[in-house]
Amino acid sequence: MKRSVSALAVTTMLAGALALGACSKKAQVADELPPQPATVADNGPPPGPGPVDTVIPGSNADFLAQMNGRNVIYFDTDKYDIDATDAAALRTQAEWLRRYPTKRATIEGHCDERGTRDYNIALGERRANSAKNYLVSVGIDASRLTTVSYGKERPVALGSNEAAWAQNRRAATITID
Repeated sequence: MKRSVSALAVTTMLAGALALGACSKKAQVADELPPQPATVADNGPPPGPGPVDTVIPGSNADFLAQMNGRNVIYFDTDKYDIDATDAAALRTQAEWLRRYPTKRATIEGHCDERGTRDYNIALGERRANSAKNYLVSVGIDASRLTTVSYGKERPVALGSNEAAWAQNRRAATITID
């Protein structure tokens, strides 16, 4: 009986030692883990070279970021004339194009849904050419600029109301990478 008691005692002690050893390993592993990440508000942006989608200077993404919406000009119904607001936006576009003299741009002419397809293609062409002519008048080489008319085929706003139509009567400048 002494043997079985001592074997039982040894087995119990071994089980206890293993249990304690397992607990201490978990504590060591927990000590080795990195701390919980802080929120961006607490810690600021992560260290390193920056996001993967960094805007490349001279790219269309750079153009759009620099324009901040001024890559598009808007027109009144059945009009294609450049007003003071449009001229300011086009001068901003011209400044960017001067900074990157090898870049080319396409100016897209658009219309609202009213009118025939042929009428809107012609009006979209006049709108795109008005923007191009203004850019040329402020020193951008005409060979760097192309125009295309989409008429009413590519609306940015859906709806048959003045708010939607006003957004669709436009000329949009897109740079070519």
